[in-house]
Amino acid sequence: MENILLLIFDVLNFGLLVFLWWFSIKNYKALPETIPTHFDFEGKPDSFGNKKYFYFMPAILTLIFFLFGFLVRSPDSANYPVPISEENENAQFLIMGVFMRWLLFLLALIFLNSQDYVLRYSFNNSTKPRVAFSTLLLSIIGSLVVLFIFVGVFK
Repeated sequence: MENILLLIFDVLNFGLLVFLWWFSIKNYKALPETIPTHFDFEGKPDSFGNKKYFYFMPAILTLIFFLFGFLVRSPDSANYPVPISEENENAQFLIMGVFMRWLLFLLALIFLNSQDYVLRYSFNNSTKPRVAFSTLLLSIIGSLVVLFIFVGVFK
């Protein structure tokens, strides 16, 4: 059952990565030459650049995807908040594997939301992101709280 859950996360995360690349390639030609490349906390762009920067998000997410892939394939290389013993090794490795995949899922959603916002803002200055950045940030912080609770319970 554990392997099925991990496989579902892996397929979902890979699918989100492929979708981000597809979305970027599909919409690249429609972009104006100058696009927003960075937004402040209020959602207003504070930096602009060439439309080639539209491929920056998929490239960074690809690097993160491979980094997370390395970490979940070698769980002993990660840093754990509790000492790993023979009794808790399987539980801690499973918690770390699920959490890393969940974190990658949230990061992929953040990148997709940002890429969508860059595209829509390029054509309409009054548009807002589909999901507020604060909501996405709080979901990551909330996930960390849940992680530490699980780690504490299964130490």
